[in-house]
Amino acid sequence: MHISLGPEADLPDETLLQHYAAGDGRAATTLTARLLPRVYRHARRLLGEDSEAEDVAQDAMMRLWRIAPDWRCGEAQVTTWLYRVTANLCVDRLRRRRGVTLDDIAEPLDDGPSVLEQIQDRTRIDALQDALDQLPVRQRAAVVLRHIEGLSNPQIAEAMDISPRAVESLTARGKRALAEVLHSRRADLGYENDAE
Repeated sequence: MHISLGPEADLPDETLLQHYAAGDGRAATTLTARLLPRVYRHARRLLGEDSEAEDVAQDAMMRLWRIAPDWRCGEAQVTTWLYRVTANLCVDRLRRRRGVTLDDIAEPLDDGPSVLEQIQDRTRIDALQDALDQLPVRQRAAVVLRHIEGLSNPQIAEAMDISPRAVESLTARGKRALAEVLHSRRADLGYENDAE
């Protein structure tokens, strides 16, 4: 289904949120189409599970709609506020599900051009997710926001409510830990011929 977006598509997130708060349903449609996929991807990376990530993404968007009338322009970017809420919701879910084994979580499907590429991609994705799952939650969130979602350190600092220096520290430690976990799996991930 293709949603035809009008002139609202060019408006900044904050302006769309203000329009929604004033009763413009098209602004909500535009903002949802723009932000929901990002929020879902962030939740999926933190949780490692599709249906929970969908629930978190919907919950985060509902919270955005609820605070829309009280939004104070210039205090935070809509995206960084959403990333913070999403991360907090994910942390809450991770705390509640401690004790769930990896076998209890359904393996997500992955589309790929060929079966062999699909298998290799799936192995790499699973290895990355397994490695991410071994990181402390704050390191995981910082690494995902920086290296997967592509946010800048100041944006991550705002989203996580920490200093940019703390972001640098968390991402550096997280990257080192990921490298250590994944190094021993280079061959089975198809990187045996890559330079060290």
